[in-house]
Formats: sequence, C-alpha cells, structure tokens
Amino acid sequence: MKQEYFREAPPIIQEFLGYMGNVKGRSELSVDEYYRDLRTFFRFIIKERGIVPVNIEMDDIDISCVDIEMVKTVTFTDVLLFLNYCQNDRKNSSTTRARKTSSLKNFFRYLTVKVNKLSYNPTEALDSPKKPKAMPKYLTLEDSLKLLEAVEGVFKERDYCILIFFLNCGMRISELVGINLSDINSEHMLKIRGKGNKERILYLNEACVDALQNYLKVRPVDGIADKDALFISRKNCRMTPKAVQHMLDKYLKKIGLDGQGYSPHKLRHTAATLMYQKGGVDIRTLQAILGHSNLGTTQIYTHIADQQIIEGLKANPLGKKLKKSDE
Repeated sequence: MKQEYFREAPPIIQEFLGYMGNVKGRSELSVDEYYRDLRTFFRFIIKERGIVPVNIEMDDIDISCVDIEMVKTVTFTDVLLFLNYCQNDRKNSSTTRARKTSSLKNFFRYLTVKVNKLSYNPTEALDSPKKPKAMPKYLTLEDSLKLLEAVEGVFKERDYCILIFFLNCGMRISELVGINLSDINSEHMLKIRGKGNKERILYLNEACVDALQNYLKVRPVDGIADKDALFISRKNCRMTPKAVQHMLDKYLKKIGLDGQGYSPHKLRHTAATLMYQKGGVDIRTLQAILGHSNLGTTQIYTHIADQQIIEGLKANPLGKKLKKSDE
C-alpha cells in the first residue's frame, strides 16, 4: 500500500485503509479509491459544519481534524446530502456515486462491527444508486489482430507479450503487472493473484508461450530492482499499470483507435468476448478463467451475444415491414 496515505490521512482513516489493504487484501487501486472517497466526504462534512471559511475550495480543505468524535456526529441525512452534492455539484455518474456509497458503507461498518468504535452506523439503511447495465466495450477480432501487428520498437517483444497475455488470458492489469517469473512453471501453467489475493491457475496457450519465450530472450537481467518481476520497464523496474496503459495508448493511436475509451480492462473484455463467442467457451469455464466470484458478473458476455443476435435479425433485408401491393 502507498505510504503517503499514512502520512496524509487522519489516524481514524489510516486504520481503515490498513485494514482494507492488509487484512481484506484489497488492491492498491481499491485502497486509493477508498481514501479519495472518504477525503471528499469529510471535506463536505467539514464545510457543512462551518469549520472552514465558506469561500474555500473543496480541494483545499484539510481533513486532518477528522477524528472519532467528528465521525460520531455523522447522520444518515449527512450522507444523503453528500450523495446529492456528488450528483448535482460534482456531476458524478451513478457508477461513481455507487462506488462512493460502497466506500462509506465499508468505513462505517468497520467502525461499528470490526473495532466497535461506533454504536450507530449512519449508512446501514443506505441503498446504493442503481447503476445502468452497460455492455462492456471490446475490440473486434480484426482490431485485435491489427493491434498485435502494430507492435514495434525497442520493447516490441515485451509489448507483444503483454498484449498477447491480455487478449488470451483475460487478466486484470493489476494481475498482469504482478506476474513473477516464479509464477510460471515448466508445464506453462501461470499462477495469478486476483482480487482479495485469491489465486487461480491459467494455462498459457501456444500464442502465449511463443510470445513469452521471445520476450525472455531479451528481458533485462542485470540491474533489475525486482529480479522476479516478469515485465520490466525502461527504468529496469516492474512495470506499473500506468506504464502499461501508456504503451497500449501508443499502439491504439497507431491503428486509429485512440480516444475511444479502450484500456487494458477493455482487452480483458475482448478476451472474454472472443472466448465466449468465437471459442465456444461455456459460461462456467469463462467465470473460472476471469476469476469472477459471482457468475452474474460473467453473464454480461451472454448478453453481448444476445444483443448481436438482435442486431443481426434487424439487419435482415426482409426485416422491415413490407408494403402490400394494394396499399
């Protein structure tokens, strides 16, 4: 977990972040979101309480004064007002507001249930904003092939291997950058550490093995900060999610798909969609490959197929209402 959280956050929030990261095994990205959501919430509370001047900008409010006594004063109404502020003033989407709601519910549940510092949970009866069910964005098979063909440059073997892993294994970006050399055995089985530090085993197919072997021939060996890290940056460190996103953006721009919202997570969607639609992988197997704890999360890919069937039927030239000859 990033140490700056422990320098900037009040102790009551530090404890919560430590619990979620170290005990619950939440990813660094999740802990970062918890911190930012709680910081925004308590900036709102501080301003509502009149503790700071009215004209101060929200982003300039210091939350170091937040302690258990202030937390005890938070009411259900305060939470509702905050969510209204997020919707009306910050223009947060329902997805973002749902995440903020989850962060608050986790924080107050921790204080009431886990450490018994609160006797009242102001979020207990709080419902999360309903999130629209959007179809996941993904690359077509043709665009996926164009993306792979676009790879070039000094790091072409590494970049190609990363893209092949994404497009074949459907892993999350945190899972990819976390891969160690020791996670891959001689049988081409790859150990993945997913959300909540849950482990699963993936089989590297022919394309993955070939890309991996080509990369390992040129992977730096000397002066590596983390010698077990599989994917190494130009600074001889383990690649970060930001570096992977930057690499992907470069190749998307090259094939004319920049600025369209594609990300490493969209490559995960691409892998899942191609496996389900083109590879005939059943939904239970797909759930295991993706590391979804809930089958309902995986079933979004069946909806993609359903939607394509609908669009296909609509595209039939005989699909329009025909005019009768006597009309």
